[in-house]
Amino acid sequence: MGELLFGFVLPVAGIAIPVGAFVWEFVFVGRKRLGWRVQMDTPVTGEAESGHAGALRQLRQTAEGAERNLQDLSVVLVRIENHGATTIDATDYVTGQNGQAGLHLHFPQRRVIGMAVTELSNPGLAVCFEPDSGFGHRELAGQDIGVIDLPKVPLNRSDHYKILATLERTAGTGDYPEPTMQGVVTGGGITKTQGRSGASLLMLVLIGFLVTVIAAMTVLDIVESEAAPSGCATGRLTVVGSTAFARVVEEAGELYERTCPGSDISYEFEGSERGMTRVDDARGADGTLLAIGDAPKGADFPALVQRPLALSLFTVVVHPETGVSDLTVEQIRDLFLGRVTNWRAVGGADLPVRVVNRYAGSGTRWNFETRLLETGQPPEPGITCNELARSSEPGRCQTLTTGDVLGEVAGIPGAVGYSEAADAADTAGLVRVTIGGRPATREAAGEQSYPFWGVEYAYSYGDFAPGSIGASFVRFLLREGGQDVIRRYGNLPCAELADTSRCHPYR
Repeated sequence: MGELLFGFVLPVAGIAIPVGAFVWEFVFVGRKRLGWRVQMDTPVTGEAESGHAGALRQLRQTAEGAERNLQDLSVVLVRIENHGATTIDATDYVTGQNGQAGLHLHFPQRRVIGMAVTELSNPGLAVCFEPDSGFGHRELAGQDIGVIDLPKVPLNRSDHYKILATLERTAGTGDYPEPTMQGVVTGGGITKTQGRSGASLLMLVLIGFLVTVIAAMTVLDIVESEAAPSGCATGRLTVVGSTAFARVVEEAGELYERTCPGSDISYEFEGSERGMTRVDDARGADGTLLAIGDAPKGADFPALVQRPLALSLFTVVVHPETGVSDLTVEQIRDLFLGRVTNWRAVGGADLPVRVVNRYAGSGTRWNFETRLLETGQPPEPGITCNELARSSEPGRCQTLTTGDVLGEVAGIPGAVGYSEAADAADTAGLVRVTIGGRPATREAAGEQSYPFWGVEYAYSYGDFAPGSIGASFVRFLLREGGQDVIRRYGNLPCAELADTSRCHPYR
């Protein structure tokens, strides 16, 4: 239960909670949000008694020089801003019937006697306050509430403007009642904000939560590292070689990394012979370089040690338009040796035969020629598979990897090739051919009724260094964890064969 909590629940929560908070804050709640706040609400009554009250006296005078009877004055500064995640358009404001204004600032127990726009974040907003825009002030009859009507101002993200107003008390004593904002913004809302310079409470809570998750996972990693199963090794391993067995090795490698914390396995598959050459040239790299191949090392690599891993299955594949789904071994030989150049000769459609081969040095090609052809193939004509696809004649081309073969066969009408069976099963647009009525199954290969199979080997330069990650990973492939993966892809671990000599190098 504790492993589930620290290994799965906390990491998922560490991602889901901040993402959920972000989506809630900026998509649902704050997608369109107009914010407003009172930045100043200051009484000015009493200044008429000082020696510096000239401005106030001017405010009280009419144009004709008469004295207004103004009592208990106040100055208010209000900031209106786009506080959401998206633009607020003029059409987002909801107004009453025949109304032009979009927002209404209410000042209970006060009337507005003067106002001005004092700050625009964007000078272009000035056109929104022209005559007939709805910008003005009034008083709600019989309610002692002064009102400033604000236009429907379009605001980009973080845009703002400020309103400075002078007000006179009309009722009550003591502190003024708080101003209120009336209005509706569709797709969002109106929020009274607060000015602040520090981090928000939500941000502080999320940071604290993430710190807790990271600390908990760090402790778990330390505990797991101390409790790693015996036989595990830490460090970095690079696996090269056969593209046919790549998926098996990669999945086994991921399982090994989870089983053995501190291990790091990378993959650079380019073909069996290239993999063996790389290990041989690097002189083993102290157990950090491993090659996988589906052909014996031969006389070219005397220093390499090969360890049989599994009996692997291969299949012949054809383009669907060939019209064939079963071939005999003799028909396969005729097709690849150039004796048959049209699919009609083997019961198929009237299409030229296009052979797609792996390059020489491929373990898959070695197995194909050894198990089925029992000889080499005619010389390659030196054309690419793209050129072959554009031609209307029979021909042949070569590719580098298993995936390339499958892609070319699926894309070239009349094409025929070969590949590892599990990769072919997962590729759309081609037909896996049975051989003499026998499909490429583990059972058929085990009872030796299916002829197209090979042996996968692990290669090292001499014996692996004691305690190296290469030695540990090969042991893992030969044990239960790795063999489970091998079986899942339809292959047979060598240890499970009734006749284990079948995993010895082919002679």
